[in-house]
Amino acid sequence: MSIETMRELQAYGFYIMLVAMVVILYSYWFHLKRSEKVGRKDYEKYSNLALNDNLQDDVLESLSSSDKDDNRSVKK
Repeated sequence: MSIETMRELQAYGFYIMLVAMVVILYSYWFHLKRSEKVGRKDYEKYSNLALNDNLQDDVLESLSSSDKDDNRSVKK
């Protein structure tokens, strides 16, 4: 295999990976926007988590009773 063929294959591989990464990025963005629109999660409140990290700040999500029971059943 010559150097030119290897470089040509490398270029094709680069563009295929680039397109794949763009598709993955936009599908993830679409998933975030769709789940926010449906109401499953509100990701915008997590964006200020680094800014509002004092002890006096509001809690983002409170644990449900089933989550609390699951945490208590774990033995140390």
